[in-house]
Amino acid sequence: MNAHTKTPSHSAYANTAEEAIAAQDALDNGAMTSEKATEVAMQNTLLTPRFYTTDFAEMDAIDVTPVRADWDRLIARMKSDPNKGHFKKTDEWDANWDGMDPALKAEFIDFLISSCTAEFSGCVLYKEMKRRGSNSDITTLFQLMARDEARHAGFINDALREAGIRVNLGFLTQQKKYTYFRPKFIYYATYLSEKIGYARYITIYRHLEKHPEHQFHPIFGWFREWCNDEFSHGEAFALLMKTDPKLTESFTNKLWIKFFLTAVYSTMWVRDHQRPLFHEALGVDTTWYGQEVFRKTSEISKQVFPMTLDIDHPRWRRNLDRMEAASRQIAAAKKRGGIGGTLSRLGGMAKAAGAFVSIYTIPAIKHDVPESPVMEPAY
Repeated sequence: MNAHTKTPSHSAYANTAEEAIAAQDALDNGAMTSEKATEVAMQNTLLTPRFYTTDFAEMDAIDVTPVRADWDRLIARMKSDPNKGHFKKTDEWDANWDGMDPALKAEFIDFLISSCTAEFSGCVLYKEMKRRGSNSDITTLFQLMARDEARHAGFINDALREAGIRVNLGFLTQQKKYTYFRPKFIYYATYLSEKIGYARYITIYRHLEKHPEHQFHPIFGWFREWCNDEFSHGEAFALLMKTDPKLTESFTNKLWIKFFLTAVYSTMWVRDHQRPLFHEALGVDTTWYGQEVFRKTSEISKQVFPMTLDIDHPRWRRNLDRMEAASRQIAAAKKRGGIGGTLSRLGGMAKAAGAFVSIYTIPAIKHDVPESPVMEPAY
């Protein structure tokens, strides 16, 4: 870090989220903007990452005493900052945007913008919790997670700059619509987001280890350390849920857990099947990839959730495909416009809702939850 300024030379070396964002602004230097990329990141649909706000006072009142030993070990590991300096291009970085098929390039850029927005969404939420809270256990955790997410978002933005665009992170913070979630919903949704993010990244990373000829962009080589950050963040939310047994043991909350499992899995399925060229370039069958990610995430989530979804049930795949088809119908109807487009959009929404209900009502697989939720990344 420059001795005369608090802004590090690169977001990879930032100690806080604020430093990482400042480093990104310094890199932009006011010379490059991308209205289209930022507009995509600003969208609020069922398939796009959202910015969340919550009852920060309720979160600040969390008492981690029931999980103190596991909590202190996790915080110590995060404070040691094993990935500091990792999210930066090295001599191994050799991106060839000009040689990329235009259709693949469009899908890949969409993937990067979505990923950048999702990472920065976490940063914004965690940073706000740090700002508003007074509970040192909670504010320390969220400061560390905000630091990690800001680095991830900055790293993706670095990759996007080579394609001539970027996401204006500062503008997103000020202008993107925020969705209110109760704290317990934040726990369920964010825990699953972090764990499924780990499963997604490590599945791609391990596949490309075996098939390096399919690594069409260097960013995939950074996925192992990246997904280990995601894993640690998920561990933190598992511990937060362990502080209050009702969050995972009451009948009503079990219904909510099943809802969020269904929503997160089905959203991933629909979104991934809308990027066929991206997965083809990776040498990955999209359907196999989805099921593999679900298997990993389900196995991991046994650490804290008392159920997993039956992803081998006859209704599972059939209705995921129905939701994907309905999503395409809705998108086409919006583009068409007019009365006909509105009717088609409503029809697509009804089909998607019916498919969701059919998936949600598949009997869950119940199991016992271990006393300690702590796990280590093993994939």
